[in-house]
Amino acid sequence: MTDAIAQPLYDTFARADLRFERGEGVWLVTETGERYLDFAAGIAVNSLGHSHPHLVEALKSQGEKLWHVSNVYEIPGQRRLGQRLVDATFADKVFFTNSGAEALECAIKTARRYHYVNGHPERFRIITFEGAFHGRTLATIAAGGQEKYLEGFGPKVEGFDQVPFGDEKALKAAIGPETAAILIEPIQGEGGVRPVPDEDLRALRKLCDDEGILLILDEVQTGAGRTGKLFAHEWSGIRPDIMAVAKGIGGGFPLGACLATAEAAKGMTAGVHGTTYGGNPLAMAVGNAVLDVILEEGFLEHVQKIALTMKQGLASIADRYPAVISEVRGRGLLIGLKSVVPNTTLVQALRDEHFLTVGAGDNVIRLLPPLVASEEEAREALSRIEAAAERLSVAARQKSA
Repeated sequence: MTDAIAQPLYDTFARADLRFERGEGVWLVTETGERYLDFAAGIAVNSLGHSHPHLVEALKSQGEKLWHVSNVYEIPGQRRLGQRLVDATFADKVFFTNSGAEALECAIKTARRYHYVNGHPERFRIITFEGAFHGRTLATIAAGGQEKYLEGFGPKVEGFDQVPFGDEKALKAAIGPETAAILIEPIQGEGGVRPVPDEDLRALRKLCDDEGILLILDEVQTGAGRTGKLFAHEWSGIRPDIMAVAKGIGGGFPLGACLATAEAAKGMTAGVHGTTYGGNPLAMAVGNAVLDVILEEGFLEHVQKIALTMKQGLASIADRYPAVISEVRGRGLLIGLKSVVPNTTLVQALRDEHFLTVGAGDNVIRLLPPLVASEEEAREALSRIEAAAERLSVAARQKSA
């Protein structure tokens, strides 16, 4: 273990003592040659796995031409990726960022600006939900509302009203003359892999229409094919006004985007918002390469097929090891295992099986495999999860004996 005192880095991460030298598809390989099955995927970022040849070639090819020019000039890759996202979604307009938090900042500003140019500058407040996670900037931690992220950073940014998850009465009561929008994740990721039922999303859409406010979706974790649709809200048949995306859309390269209808984005005129690196040629090359793969015929059907294999296998494991796993949650390849033991214990037990996951709220662990995982790799994952569950179950029986 390295000496934390000697480290030049901020002490903001409790890092595992693992160092990976290379990645191959759904596998990570350490400096000493140990292979780990990666079902964390950089927290839903490595959507096409590690070292995907099409992404590598796109990055290398662009890197030999042009890295950065800033948004002072036209960037052809932006036009292409933007048009492809518009063609594939509800949106008419796209703003490129470097991260999900920046995409959410843009979404918040777009919603406030919409009401401002419509003559209602008082409408700036945004309703969010308990358990949400929207990023680490001052505005997005205020939107998320979790005390552990707000503590010590001064006054909470004004303009966010949080209501309990799934409480329709509280939601309606929170809407007032200053409300600009409702912001929600179709599935809360860090909040414990809690899906919003399709009928609730449809009700939210109607509520926003009735109240003259905007619906903002945070699809940073749920987008880019993660649930078996290009974006998770498609399962419910609704269309948001604004959507923030990132993570999987860049396949591992820093890339985010704020998508909006022309109406919702009408206040975002020249000079009111900007970015230095957002939409740079390298990011656009990789983003276009990711879409090449995800939009291929049959790709999303493959995600759904692997998700079914995982769901059925995990349900069986949960049935047989109730002292370890009490519930299987999620949609597609955004899967949550509600842990009976502390979720950190389960994460470590899986790591001992050379299987990588990531924790979440509500004592849940997340399984976020690359979308290119094969049936064989899914079965290997289930085998390792069962092995960890068996060891923990035996330990629990011995403790209670």
